[in-house]
Amino acid sequence: MNDDEKRFKVSMTEPLGFANNIKIIVDSKTGINYLFVHDGYAGGLTPLLDESGKPVITK
Repeated sequence: MNDDEKRFKVSMTEPLGFANNIKIIVDSKTGINYLFVHDGYAGGLTPLLDESGKPVITK
């Protein structure tokens, strides 16, 4: 599967140290952006929201 066929694409990665990072993941089908935070053995995923509480959408 090439990059154009992948539904979820990482648009930004910010390292926070050893085994810790932040990623913005975009759903190429809906355009919704998700914030993924990884810290050691833990992690979390949530939709990225704008100032009015609506999901950030990439066209």
